[in-house]
This record gives sequence, structure tokens and C-alpha cells, in this order.
Amino acid sequence: MAGPTPNAPDPRMDVKDLYREDTYSDRKVGTIRVMTPVTPEGNPDPTRTTSYVGHAQIMTPAGVLPLSFEIEAKTLAEACARFADGAKVAFEETMQELQEMRRQQASSIVIPDAGAAAALGQGAPPRGKIQFP
Repeated sequence: MAGPTPNAPDPRMDVKDLYREDTYSDRKVGTIRVMTPVTPEGNPDPTRTTSYVGHAQIMTPAGVLPLSFEIEAKTLAEACARFADGAKVAFEETMQELQEMRRQQASSIVIPDAGAAAALGQGAPPRGKIQFP
């Protein structure tokens, strides 16, 4: 077995930034992950704030589009009430990113590599026979 690679990432967990995840779902629209800060012993850490992360899926012509978004809330009930607005914003931002990616892709210039001209007989018309290098 080979030893560790010198450029490999160091997968150490930050014990000062631990969270417990609880997942809640209505089994229809999506899920909310409640990220509760904890101490290295696993006890709740009251010095840090709990965060709420919404997850939903939108069906598009290209298939299912997963959405993940932060929800500004202090309680689970408040996160549920703000879920729809967060999902709408995440959807709009994702669609804008997709449009930008399409625009960049459409405006890119494709330049054939140097070997492509040689493979085509350096611009000569096709001869109708199979050519091998």
C-alpha cells in the first residue's frame, strides 16, 4: 500500500465548528436542515447561532434541478414560513447562472487543434478512399 501523497488535502475536522444536523420534511415540497452548533462534547453551543438550510427540487425541461438555500430564521416554524420565498430566490439565481453559462458557451470560439487539418488532408478535397497515416 502506498503512503500519503504530499499534495493530498488534510481531512481534519474543525472541532471548534461542529454542528448537529436535524432534517425536517413535509414529504411534498422539500426539506429543511437545522444546523445546531455543538461543542466538541456534542452539547448545544449557545454562543453560536442555529442555521436553517432549505432543499427543494424543481422539474425543468432538462430534468430535475436541485436547489439548496439558506433561510434567515430563528426558529423552525419561521424557517417553514420563509421556505417558499427562499426557494423562489434560489430558483431565480440558478436560472440566471444557467443563462450566463449558456451565453458564455454560445460566444466561445472553437479553434481546431493542429492535428485536425492534417487529418483532413491539409485542406485538400476528400479523395473517396480511406486514408491511413
